[in-house]
Amino acid sequence: MKKILVTGAAGFIGAALVTRLLEKGENVCGLDDLNSYYDPQLKESRLKQIELVSNNSSGKWKFFKSSLEDELSLKDIFSNYSPDVVINLAAQAGVRYSITNPSSYIQSNLVGFSNLLELCRYHSVSNFIFASSSSVYGGNKKLPFCETQSVDHPVSLYAATKKANELMAHSYSHLYGIPTTGLRFFTVYGPWGRPDMAPMIFAKSILNKEPINVFNYGKMKRDFTYIDDIVEGIYRCCSKPAFINQDFDALNPDQSSSFAPYRIFNIGNSQPIELLRFIEVLEDSLGVKAIKNFKPIQPGDVEATAANTNLLESWIGFKPQTSLEFGVNKFARWYMKYFMINDK
Repeated sequence: MKKILVTGAAGFIGAALVTRLLEKGENVCGLDDLNSYYDPQLKESRLKQIELVSNNSSGKWKFFKSSLEDELSLKDIFSNYSPDVVINLAAQAGVRYSITNPSSYIQSNLVGFSNLLELCRYHSVSNFIFASSSSVYGGNKKLPFCETQSVDHPVSLYAATKKANELMAHSYSHLYGIPTTGLRFFTVYGPWGRPDMAPMIFAKSILNKEPINVFNYGKMKRDFTYIDDIVEGIYRCCSKPAFINQDFDALNPDQSSSFAPYRIFNIGNSQPIELLRFIEVLEDSLGVKAIKNFKPIQPGDVEATAANTNLLESWIGFKPQTSLEFGVNKFARWYMKYFMINDK
């Protein structure tokens, strides 16, 4: 078995990925600081679910409560565990939060990411995978977003830190030969999701018969991507480390590959959905109509996202394709069950 380190292991995507890896019999080490950006109880509940899976699988599981900023703790984990594969899903998330709390993004997404790269360098990691974001496309208007497009015009600090991660990772890949894959996630949703994201915010308000804020007067489109599709993409990348593009043309550089063992991929559903359609499907799944409060677009937001995933499909033979109706129904059923139990 490979030794796989997953940072952000108690997070939405991290916990789902760890569960999948354990079910496949992998040797997994998880790291998370369980911070209070949102309710730590949800993170603790995810860890309990992971323990249940671990106890009923052939996989091995070990968890460390630590942050990427804690350099000494991170060094101990690498020295004692010696991971072959590192998957970085730890970050300070949230576009809007970055406008009011910029320093937390600098510390986690830049300083913490730098610490992780240094340890990957000194421990000869054979495959480094990290979470980027569709937010890097910023002010781009040409849809669908393609990895060959420029991403030099971020509209939030969060997006800027994710772009910085891509550049930092490329430099380490080039200098130290670390096989590196960056995945640009597009609006991930599903069971065990983040409370600061629209599906959870909407579900809570709809069930409580409170108004939901619909920004840009509903004229928004998002490439909603179901959590299982995201996990499948990451899992397949574990088995295919990045390698040098032998046909790389430095005079006409391809933004998605490199003369270094480095790749960038979009991972999205390739079917942008109007926000009002998403709300409609959620209403049907919850059995309650929403009270809508239409408002202007917020700072840092973009009107539409859509992923071209041809490169990812060519690389790992997989294309996300879970339907909105299936995914939202699974999310709604989980939401009502989880909060019915935990609100008692």
